[in-house]
Amino acid sequence: MKLYSYFRSSASYRVRIALALKGIAYEYLPIHLVKGEQRSEAFAALSADRLVPVLEVDGVPLAQSMAIIEYLEETHPTPALLPAEPLARAQVRALAQTIACEIHPINNLRVLRYLSQELKVDDEAKNAWYRHWCRAGLEAVERQLAQLRAAHGPATYCFGEQPTLADCCLVPQIFNAQRFGVDLSGLLLTMAAHAAGMALPAVQQAQPSACPDFEG
Repeated sequence: MKLYSYFRSSASYRVRIALALKGIAYEYLPIHLVKGEQRSEAFAALSADRLVPVLEVDGVPLAQSMAIIEYLEETHPTPALLPAEPLARAQVRALAQTIACEIHPINNLRVLRYLSQELKVDDEAKNAWYRHWCRAGLEAVERQLAQLRAAHGPATYCFGEQPTLADCCLVPQIFNAQRFGVDLSGLLLTMAAHAAGMALPAVQQAQPSACPDFEG
């Protein structure tokens, strides 16, 4: 497998965590988003939406982090990133999608660049945008975690005693939130799950500072 990634991309970080949790070896191929390498003709041939991550499997490119992780779950089912019971699986997917589909899209690099370059928003206002929407989304995550614990009991990770798809999404989102100075106070369940995830060797292996293209 080949993973086209950028060290700071939270979507790529999700996939790196999933690969590490499952112990799957891969070749890391950096795509520098800030320099615009995702818009090159060579990369566009792999990624129609010109985004990372892309996971190339036997010459076939797979796009979109959530689809990639679901593929890994289907082809490498152990250790599982989704619970066995269908209703619990849906709950974990819902939590993961709150992060991947509600928080991340309006705070990613393309959106922030558009705010700055096209709408001429200054850095202070742009960062306020990021902090507002990220905090609002994480408050929704906190409420979901509270509901899950009320239904299923205490948990070390987002759901239960093993990391799931939701943890693959939560850890990178908190990484970005901390970069932008988002207020994380009062998010007790969220930050406890994040701390548990960060303690995992697989997450340490996947973190941005461990990537070959890391820029301090």
